[in-house]
Amino acid sequence: MSNNGETLSKEQQQELLEKYDPEAGTRHLTGIFGWIVFFGLLAFSLFQLYTGIFGVFTAQIQRTIHLGFALALIFLLFPARKKDRGRNHKVAWYDVILAVISIGVGAYWPIMIDELVNRVGIMTNLDFYVGLAAIILVLEATRRAVGLPITIIAGLFLLYALYGPYMPSFLAHRGLSLERLVQTMFFTTEGILGTPLAVSSTFIFLFLLFGAFLVKTGVGQYFNDLAVSIAGRSTGGPAKVAIFSSALQGTISGSSVANVVTSGSFTIPMMKKLGYKKEFAGGVEAAASTGGQLMPPIMGAAAFLMVEFIGGITYWEIAKAAAIPALLYFAGIWIMTHFEAKRIGLRGLTKEEMPDRKAVLKQIYLLTPILAVIVLLMSGMSVTRAALWSILITVLVSAIRKETRIGFRGIIEALVDGARTALGVAAATAAAGIIVGVVTKTGLGLKLANGLLDLAGGLLIPTLMLTMLTAIVLGMGSPTTANYVITSTIAAPAIILLGVPDLSAHLFVFYFGIIADITPPVALAAFAAAGVSGGEPIKTGVNSAKLAIAAFIIPYMFVLSPELLMIDTTWTYLIWVVFTALSGMMAIGAGIIGFWMRKLHWLERIGGIIGGILLIYPEGYTDIVGLLMFIALVALQFILKDKNTIKPQTAN
Repeated sequence: MSNNGETLSKEQQQELLEKYDPEAGTRHLTGIFGWIVFFGLLAFSLFQLYTGIFGVFTAQIQRTIHLGFALALIFLLFPARKKDRGRNHKVAWYDVILAVISIGVGAYWPIMIDELVNRVGIMTNLDFYVGLAAIILVLEATRRAVGLPITIIAGLFLLYALYGPYMPSFLAHRGLSLERLVQTMFFTTEGILGTPLAVSSTFIFLFLLFGAFLVKTGVGQYFNDLAVSIAGRSTGGPAKVAIFSSALQGTISGSSVANVVTSGSFTIPMMKKLGYKKEFAGGVEAAASTGGQLMPPIMGAAAFLMVEFIGGITYWEIAKAAAIPALLYFAGIWIMTHFEAKRIGLRGLTKEEMPDRKAVLKQIYLLTPILAVIVLLMSGMSVTRAALWSILITVLVSAIRKETRIGFRGIIEALVDGARTALGVAAATAAAGIIVGVVTKTGLGLKLANGLLDLAGGLLIPTLMLTMLTAIVLGMGSPTTANYVITSTIAAPAIILLGVPDLSAHLFVFYFGIIADITPPVALAAFAAAGVSGGEPIKTGVNSAKLAIAAFIIPYMFVLSPELLMIDTTWTYLIWVVFTALSGMMAIGAGIIGFWMRKLHWLERIGGIIGGILLIYPEGYTDIVGLLMFIALVALQFILKDKNTIKPQTAN
């Protein structure tokens, strides 16, 4: 695809999304079922808006209605077999039955609330079968809408809960009966109806709606135009455009793959046209798009879960803490891309290839809703209110010009699109609730944490490395929200036991769960980028992981030096830490690429990498040694100037 440097069509983009992102693989429904799904999605959004404006219902009612909507719509929209996705495929009779049962499961708590509360702890036969149906429906809906990895993990946790006495040594527990397991999963707020689904049924849904309204204003395309205006003419401009636009796209998108396909269909052909290899162009886009999930204020919706999981912390504190690591991540990719562009002599865009800067800047008002979110959250407004006001501001801002005006029809379409994007998140959080429920009921979290600590000999760095591997493996093929729930439940407790602040530990596992998307062998974002570039998938994955080397280093930095998260620090020390981190990444980038102002000797490359690591490690003596090595490396660039400088390539 896109082998001739041409931008992908909407159909090709959708085809790629369906291939690499399970959440995009829906049926194309027409006729009566098309209308049923349309009004179902609209009703879903209206219900969420109503509870956002007038206050949520009792926990069980709010969450089961949310779950009922999501499950019923998933069974109508997502076919059971992968080969039927994306077709004008009729809804199978069994899917209609599953959708009806889902409505029944979703309505059970609202209808029976008084009776269920009065006989708390006692289950009737009907309760048992409804609860069992809920578990099975959640697993099947998750398989269809999110994919097999999280479904298998949730299934294994259920088996672990049932067969605890037969587990080896430290993993063994008393075991739960099937009745007790069903009760925990559907008749308490510790299982399916737990914290992950609670966040999905409130904050996440409203922010996904906000994203859908932003897309309707054309803000996604505007991000690309703005990025070209700012970075297009610099060395290797198109690659820097990809980094900049993906960072912006990440503020409204909840998916690395969706980021790659939407911004990559524009940036990858542009990079190839100027001489970047297919795999490198795809690697740049995959690394940048994945980093979009780490970018405040939205952070792939996982920040909302973090508020609930950590406790005693505000959403704004998490967004603020994530800001410097996110900027360092993108700075790292920018540095690597810049050195690669200089190494192979790539030029930026010519004046003729650039958009009209004045025309682009005239539309800068389109960024107002994103700035509004940040200001509203900073002001201490609740996340729900901030999301609602941001949606309203988006509609008002869109009305300024005819080209961006949403209108009544656009509002309805945004409500439907927002609900559609929420289906996968609802299924993933319900399945994640199963995992959390089992961990809570069996004490597995502490057992795994102690197991990791024993394996690492109780030392911090080995524990961090094992936790990193756990988070990457668990994050493969899982969406942002689900992989954070899994990793924070299973892996984070091990680091916390060693005295690391909760926020540092949670962001550590969150980072590595996210960059699983660009870590071979299962690098979904890189594979999607290879689909756009026409490159080889594994090579693209290797390139993206190499470019995102900062992402493998930064989490260690903020665990060893929580000041990077703006925790208990002064501005002067924070500036010093950021300066040494950026200098370190520059040295590592030059060492890995093998070029700075000229081609580097292999000794210089090794010195750059070692000096960079010393600069990044937050400790007085290592900083001084690293800084001296960095200064020596810079001096050598001037002293030993390469006469054979590479002349910029011209466009093909």
